[in-house]
Amino acid sequence: MFLAHLAARRPRTSDARAEKRSQTSAGSGVPDFTLKDLDGRDESLGQFRGKVVLVNFWATWCGPCRIEIPWLMDFQEKYGSKGFTILGVAMDEEGKSAVVPFVQKERFKLGTTPQPMNYPILIGNDDAAEKFGGLVGLPTTILISRDGRQVKRVDGLLSYREMDKAIRSLLEANVR
Repeated sequence: MFLAHLAARRPRTSDARAEKRSQTSAGSGVPDFTLKDLDGRDESLGQFRGKVVLVNFWATWCGPCRIEIPWLMDFQEKYGSKGFTILGVAMDEEGKSAVVPFVQKERFKLGTTPQPMNYPILIGNDDAAEKFGGLVGLPTTILISRDGRQVKRVDGLLSYREMDKAIRSLLEANVR
């Protein structure tokens, strides 16, 4: 029963989506999208041009997503002042009604202190996911350079060390 429930919630991808995902691979330009934040304001990916952006598709019910959240918070804290941001795109079917209470209530250990999520959370939809070639599952993370190129995509749980290295590399590239 539990596995059937998870399978029903798992994002599906068609052959056309898989083809599009391979076309929107590392090095390709990233299309813009606009989504609502938790306060109902429009946020677009384009407004972050000039920054290194990590787009993280996640859901409140996703175990691996919860594992990543403290890592993402750490990236935001370490690199936010250096031209980096994370956009957490919540893909819960229930939308804002599931995401807002989660974000308000949940605390994640950053250092020794439990803290709320420290990066913008947007309410996602299938159209936004399709712009990145669709989702095979959650989490899905896309790293975007300052000039708007997709440089890395991770389907599933990311490696903290690999992503940290990729973020640092992009941030340092503009310092040199």
